[in-house]
Amino acid sequence: MPLLTLDRISLAYGMHPLLDEASLTIEPGERVCLLGRNGEGKSTLLKIVSGEVTPDGGVVRMEDGSVLSVLPQSLPSDDTRTAYDVVASAFPETGDLLAEFHRLSQRADESSLERLMKVQERLESLDGWRLDQKVTTILGQYGVDPDRVLNTLSGGWQRRVLLARALVADPDILLLDEPTNHLDVPAIAWLEEALSQFRGAMLFVSHDRAFIRRMATRVVELDRGQLVSFAASYDRYLELKEKALEEEERQNALFDKRLKQEEAWIRQGIKARRTRNMGRVRALKAMREEHRQRRVRGRTASFAVEQADISGKLVAEASNAGFSYVDGGPVVRNMDLTILRGDKIGLVGENGTGKTTLVRLLLGELTPTEGSIRLGTNLQVAYFDQLRGELDLQRNALDNLAEGREFIDINGQSKHVLGYLQEFLFTPERARSPVRVFSGGERARLLLAKLFSKPANILVLDEPTNDLDVETLELLEEQLSEFKGTVIVISHDREFLDNVVTDTIFLDGSGAVMEYVGGYTDWRRQGGRFPSETSGSRLDKQDKRDKPDSSAKKPGQDGGTVGQSAKSKPVKLSYKLKLELEQLPGKIEQLEQQVAELQDKISEPDFYSGPPEDVSATLEQLAETESRLESVIERWMELEEQANQ
Repeated sequence: MPLLTLDRISLAYGMHPLLDEASLTIEPGERVCLLGRNGEGKSTLLKIVSGEVTPDGGVVRMEDGSVLSVLPQSLPSDDTRTAYDVVASAFPETGDLLAEFHRLSQRADESSLERLMKVQERLESLDGWRLDQKVTTILGQYGVDPDRVLNTLSGGWQRRVLLARALVADPDILLLDEPTNHLDVPAIAWLEEALSQFRGAMLFVSHDRAFIRRMATRVVELDRGQLVSFAASYDRYLELKEKALEEEERQNALFDKRLKQEEAWIRQGIKARRTRNMGRVRALKAMREEHRQRRVRGRTASFAVEQADISGKLVAEASNAGFSYVDGGPVVRNMDLTILRGDKIGLVGENGTGKTTLVRLLLGELTPTEGSIRLGTNLQVAYFDQLRGELDLQRNALDNLAEGREFIDINGQSKHVLGYLQEFLFTPERARSPVRVFSGGERARLLLAKLFSKPANILVLDEPTNDLDVETLELLEEQLSEFKGTVIVISHDREFLDNVVTDTIFLDGSGAVMEYVGGYTDWRRQGGRFPSETSGSRLDKQDKRDKPDSSAKKPGQDGGTVGQSAKSKPVKLSYKLKLELEQLPGKIEQLEQQVAELQDKISEPDFYSGPPEDVSATLEQLAETESRLESVIERWMELEEQANQ
């Protein structure tokens, strides 16, 4: 029996139907990813399931006795409750009593003791101590101090607390809306691991492709008011979706051809004779109505970057540079770094490690407190702000972009502002709406439109992927790859980094800055690790090796050490080590094949519906095999480096 059923759900705002008799069923244990373009109604659908929004028509049914929990999209900014109080609030009356007991037990006055006894009596009648144990246990599992105030925690730790609140009631189904937004990579990895241990069903919205690949057992797309299910992995869904669109286009073309033929027959019949086949006339009218009612799939965003005159070959060169704020330790130290025209740089590091500060140093907005940074010539910078601070929420999209202009020049071509916005999927009506009513995706698209309308040879993008749908993301990746200038990206989207950047710069939080060739995955293959991965988290399945040495070299560069280079004497490989080096590539290939086979097995639609012990064993086997693969790769790199000395 389905755990959740949506039966012919309809909802419209004004003349625009978000849901048009859409139906969906979710079975126990499924992990369903809900995809769709910005504005299609994905978040609204989750609110219908949770009961926050009432549909115009249709029925939402859950299996009797089922429990539903929600992990909210937005993080609280002013919640002054403790972590314990937040998690306990999952149990309405009991949670309030537990929170009150928790506070009163820390006081010693007589009135508090009297109230404490009454609260204790009520908790005993409600079996509250069992729930108290559950709250304490899950906070301990997630490594959260129960007395920490929520708004003093980072985004990643707030997400832990909110997930603990969602899961402490042992829900049968969990709803998540963009759970990875504004989280750094270690926090995302922790979230993936925690969710992989959840045995209930999940319905989630996400545009993080790596997260979708890891979590989803089925993909459901919200497209023109309908829910279309693909019982497949994310990559298989992409293949099936492309074929479905091709078939839809073919069927529409056949229909339009037939309609034209019928129209021609009617016109010819009028000329040739007075009487006509009324059955064909009625059929033609029905075809016209069907054509009129057809909901055409929305256009894909289409935009290009306005290229400025090329910059000098050198963009920035740092020599033993460092920077410290007056009241803190070093953000950057001993940095030797060269950025050349055309480089695509990705900055990686946990939140608070100084990525934005490093960008400001490289662009000359900050002066190093030690060493030097030399800037190139003719640098024209365009900046994408993750906080959308470049947008005036009270003005409409036209005014935000135009700034008094009616036409803008894009690579030598003059475009009307309204037409330019249509390339970013803004209808004339929407372009005249105030930005304050825009969704997160619409604001991101408007900021991209503003960014790309200005001549630039250096693009700086701070978390550009948040809120963008997958199709717009892929177009952005394509444009950045073709951009002739320099790109500097701060992002926690692992696939975006892999698809765009040529070099990865890692900040470990102690001031060390390390440079690696390639994207995020290449950084990991070269031994890249976050400091938090050695922190001993109970849920952390990652390898517990030490973080990379700050003397790491950028492979393929002359010198290029970032930080202090460790001096060591050349060591010749012994016969035994040479033999080991020769055998390692074969071991790497074998382990990579094992990882691929396990990942294929986990991607099967019915994998998570199997026996829990088999699921756990396979997941643990994958984690162990990946860890062995990383160890073998690191050993190969170590011996290869010795052999080349």
